[in-house]
Amino acid sequence: MNKPISPAAVMRGEEHWTEKGSDVRLFLWNKHAGDPSGPAGRILFVHGSSMASQPTFDLQVPGRADSSAMDFFARRGYDTWCVDMEGYGRSTKTRDNNAPIAYGADDCFAAASYIEKVRGKRPLLVYGISSGALRAALFAQRHSEMVARLALDAMVWTGEGSPTLAERSKRLPEFRTKNRRPIDRKFVRSIFERDHPGTADDVVIEAFADAILKLDDSVPTGTYVDMCANLPVCDPAQIMVPTLIMRGQYDGIASFADLVKFFERLPNPDKQFAVMPGIAHASFHQKNYAICYHILESFFSQPAQLAAKEKINRRKPARLPCFRHAVAGYRLPKGKRGTGG
Repeated sequence: MNKPISPAAVMRGEEHWTEKGSDVRLFLWNKHAGDPSGPAGRILFVHGSSMASQPTFDLQVPGRADSSAMDFFARRGYDTWCVDMEGYGRSTKTRDNNAPIAYGADDCFAAASYIEKVRGKRPLLVYGISSGALRAALFAQRHSEMVARLALDAMVWTGEGSPTLAERSKRLPEFRTKNRRPIDRKFVRSIFERDHPGTADDVVIEAFADAILKLDDSVPTGTYVDMCANLPVCDPAQIMVPTLIMRGQYDGIASFADLVKFFERLPNPDKQFAVMPGIAHASFHQKNYAICYHILESFFSQPAQLAAKEKINRRKPARLPCFRHAVAGYRLPKGKRGTGG
């Protein structure tokens, strides 16, 4: 893993803007520790269904070490980026749509293209959480050349066996009738109470709610509709990049069986499945967030695979095995026994 650079290094944050088509502006936030080239790598963080990017990835909580994931990775030499999906935060919210997951994959492509324009061509390290994992997975499926490594946290594939989605589906008819759904402090708190209460500190939950509600009092319904009615939205067999599946011990968004089936179908042998103990759904805001950081940074900093030597087939003609070795207690008739070996 990459060690932190000097604490005296200046953390720099800068806003950026790009366009998706002719009528959508997307807000991007960038942080690095003085070297925008990102010697350790270039990360794109992708947020989930109910909050914008900065509350998720750059949450500042006094007294909480490395509270901001962007700061944590920037201190280790990464050039870190996040983007507000259409309908969230500071990005365009005026179009008549519910911002489904496929639109989010388009937003990832627009953000990646902009980052490539301002920083130069280099495949991204992509992390997505919850529906952000589905957006990131679909983006990687469509544009594998732009992704170096892919981390999917708190994701779901088919939805089979998910208690969270079973409960959410009860409101599916309501979600289908409108493009946006209201959010408030009680809703934000429910994210931390629905699976396993006590996995996050109250001060963090309150800071998270403050940051979310400062930007949004409603969010699009599209990801909820997709996750309740339209799964699967991505095909693991078409995701060709190295992939990490991260699953909180208590997370109710997907069953283990669902994620294992997804994992088995990933074609790249460079793949990992990590279970994070003591963690529910919102990984970066849990008490055990350091475990999440450790797993993710280890995956992102994994050394490149060395190519194996090509094996030249120079085998001699096969000899018959000695049957007295191959089958215990059996001997060939006299005159037909092999020499064995």
